[in-house]
Amino acid sequence: MFSYISLEERVPARHPLRELRGLVDALLASMSAEFEAVYARRGRPSVPPEMLLKALLLQILFSIRSMPSWWGRR
Repeated sequence: MFSYISLEERVPARHPLRELRGLVDALLASMSAEFEAVYARRGRPSVPPEMLLKALLLQILFSIRSMPSWWGRR
C-alpha cells in the first residue's frame, strides 16, 4: 500500500509509543556489539535483530497474534 502520510505523522506527538521508542532504541544501541558478534560474514543479509525485537514488542503490546491477523484488520 502506498501512503502520502509519513509514519511520523501517523503517531500523535504525545503518544506513549514515542517515549517507548526512545527507551527501546537506547537499550538496543547498548546491545549492538552483541548483535554484531552473531552476524554471519557470508550469505544473505539478515533482518536486523533490532527491527525484529521492536516488531515483537509491538505485537505483544497490541495483542497481535500474527502478522496475517494484523493485515486483516481494517
